[in-house]
Amino acid sequence: MNSRQLHKVDLNLLVALQVMLQECSVSRAARRLHITQPAMSRTLGRLRELFDDPLFTRSSGGMQPSPRARELERELGPLLTEVERLLRGPEFDPWHYTGEVTLVLSEYIGMALLPGLIRRLHELAPRLSIRVITRVENQLEQLASGALDFVIHIAQAHYPEDFRAFPLGTAPPAILVREGHPLTQGDLTWERLALYPVIRVYLPDFEQIELVRTSESFLRVRDPQQGSLEISHLMTALEVLRSTDYFMPGPAYIMRNQIATQGIVALANPEDIDYQIRYMLVGHRRTEHSALHQWLWQQILETLGSLDRP
Repeated sequence: MNSRQLHKVDLNLLVALQVMLQECSVSRAARRLHITQPAMSRTLGRLRELFDDPLFTRSSGGMQPSPRARELERELGPLLTEVERLLRGPEFDPWHYTGEVTLVLSEYIGMALLPGLIRRLHELAPRLSIRVITRVENQLEQLASGALDFVIHIAQAHYPEDFRAFPLGTAPPAILVREGHPLTQGDLTWERLALYPVIRVYLPDFEQIELVRTSESFLRVRDPQQGSLEISHLMTALEVLRSTDYFMPGPAYIMRNQIATQGIVALANPEDIDYQIRYMLVGHRRTEHSALHQWLWQQILETLGSLDRP
């Protein structure tokens, strides 16, 4: 490809040539292009210079294309159509799309969202591959670098302007224990909670979570007198919960999954817990003009909208 030669070409000249070939009249071509007849005549002169050919000659029947112009006519249509497609961008067809997107979300959120989302995506985009990660630190940095496509997490206190964050709703916190746990009897207080060991499910970027002080009082639990278990696998944490006197802070909506939470109960929180856990869908501005990412963003929102809100 001779880039120096291409640099000299005005794409508008090719559009004008196509119109001129269709009209075979300088005046009619000028009207279609919304320019004056002298301007169209100058354009025709530039075209003749560009292709080193007269392109059109006058006759009693009007302007007649030269053999070179007829050759160009056969090639111009497909060429300009392809240029238009290139400028517009490819049409996004979910059904035929093949590729992979990477989502980050906690197992808490995954239990509520993923069954419906994956079912929807399999029906609409069966060749799309979804990679889900539950443990990633520095999530915004990973989004910015392109390592991640979307993040669904507990809202952070601040999002830089390069990110778009959409609120997905809120959920009340709860204290989860096994059925028959001593804490199921009587009022729940911080003092009583401190007598039992706690399971803490891993939360990435914990220091960035909004209302971190209030959250810490709940999610880290005040003044524990017993040991703790920190774990990133929710299902394993639930198994431990079922067979011990540990307790686990978490969102109340997890109890909707009756199979996963069988043998577990959610307790009313100590009275000074007065906040909701707020969730956000987060992407980077670099993807806001991507047809794939726009489509997937909408599918996530529609899937969540079809769920009963906490």
